[in-house]
Amino acid sequence: MKILTVATSRYPYLPAIMVAAGFFVLLLVASGFRATAGVLIVPLEQEFAWSRTAISLAISVNLVCYGLAGPFSAAFAARFGLRRVVLTAMAVLALAALLATQITATWHLVVVWGLMVGTAAGMVGLSLSTIVVERWFTTHRGLVQGLLTASFATGQLVFLPALANLATNSGWRSACIMIAVAGLITLPVAWLFVHNRPNDVNAAKFGESKSEAASRNQIALARPVGNPLLMPLTALFEASKHLDFWLLFLTFFICGLSTNGLIGTHLIAACTDVGITPTRAAWVLAAMGIFDLFGTIGSGWLTDRFDSRILLGWYYGLRGLALLALPTVLAVGDYSVWLWVFALFYGLDWVATVPPTVRLATGILGRERVGMVFGWINTGHQIGAAVAAGGAGWIRTVYSDYAMAFILAGAACLLATLAALAVGRRGQKPETPSGSQPA
Repeated sequence: MKILTVATSRYPYLPAIMVAAGFFVLLLVASGFRATAGVLIVPLEQEFAWSRTAISLAISVNLVCYGLAGPFSAAFAARFGLRRVVLTAMAVLALAALLATQITATWHLVVVWGLMVGTAAGMVGLSLSTIVVERWFTTHRGLVQGLLTASFATGQLVFLPALANLATNSGWRSACIMIAVAGLITLPVAWLFVHNRPNDVNAAKFGESKSEAASRNQIALARPVGNPLLMPLTALFEASKHLDFWLLFLTFFICGLSTNGLIGTHLIAACTDVGITPTRAAWVLAAMGIFDLFGTIGSGWLTDRFDSRILLGWYYGLRGLALLALPTVLAVGDYSVWLWVFALFYGLDWVATVPPTVRLATGILGRERVGMVFGWINTGHQIGAAVAAGGAGWIRTVYSDYAMAFILAGAACLLATLAALAVGRRGQKPETPSGSQPA
C-alpha cells in the first residue's frame, strides 16, 4: 500500500507535505554523491599519481552531464511520471558508486563518475523539485523551493565528514560503498512517497480549499504526449527568444562557477595545500551546509515577499566579496577562526540564489514548463561549475595554489549582480510575489 493513499479529510495537506518530504530525502542523498567528488581528489592523486588536472576533468564532465540532464528529466517526468524517473536515477547512482571502487585509469573515472553519476544525479536534481513545488503547492512556493534546495546543503552536512573520515582511515573505496548503500536505501522512499500529481491520489494541493481540490480532481488529465527528447529542445528554442532567459543563464553560470565547481570541488584540496587536514576541511564544508540550510530556507521566505532581482543582486555581491577575501584567509595557513567566518558568510549564500531564480524563470514560459526552462538555466550553472572545476585544477597545476581562481570567481560574482538587476528591464516583467509589483 502506498502511504499517500492514507490522506484523510482531517489532514488535507498531508499528501503534499509527504511528497515534499520524500523528495527532500532523495535530493539529500543525491547531494551526497556530488559531495564525494571533493573527497576523492587527494586520495586518487596519491594512489594513482594522477594530476589534479586529470581528476578535475572527470569532475567537469560530471557537472556538465548533471546540468544537461536537468531539462530532460523534467520532460521524462512529464511523460512517464516522477516516480519512474527518480527510481531509475537513484538505482544508476548506486550502481555507479559501486563501479567506482574498481577504477584503475582516468578514463574509468570519466565514464563512471563523469557520465554515469553526473547524468543520474542530474535526473533527480533541482528541475524535478520545481515540478514538485508547482504541482503540489499553491501557497508558500518560495519557502518550499528553499527547503528542497536546502537538502543539498543538508546532504553535504550529513555525508561530507563521514566520507572524509572513511577516505582517510579506510580508503576512498569505503566512501564510495557508503554512498552506494545510501542510494539503495532511497529506493523504497521513492516508491512510497513520490507521486506525479495530486490527481493520482485524489489529494489537495497545499493551500487549496476542499472544494477547489474536489473540482480539480474530477477533471481527467490528458495523457502526456510528445517526445521527451524533443520537448526540452522546443522549450529551449522558445525561451532563448527572451533576454531574461539569457540573463538568468549567465547569473547561474556564475553561480555554479563560484560554488559547486570551485568551493565544492576544490576547497578541501586548497585547505590541504596550506596544512589543514582533509577531515578538518570537510568539517568546514559541512559547516557551510549548516549555514546554507538556514540561508536557503530564509531565501525562500524572502522570495515570497520581495523582488527576486534585488535578492539575487545582494546574494551575488556578497558572495563575490567573500571569494575575494578567501586567498587572504587561507594565507594564514592554519585552522583559523577566519576560515570559520568565511564558512558562515559564504554558507548562508551558497544556494540561496535558487528560489528567486526559479521565481523569475516562471515568468519566461509559464508554470507548466518552468521545470524545463529552469533545467536549461541550471545547465548554465553546471557548465560554469565544470569550467571552474577544470580551470581551478589547471590554475593549481600551473601556479601551485588556488588564489587566482578565487579572485576570478569573486569578480565574476560582481558581474552577476549587474545581470540579476537587469532582469525584466526590457519590456517583459518577471513574476513577482503575490501582492507586490515589479520594480
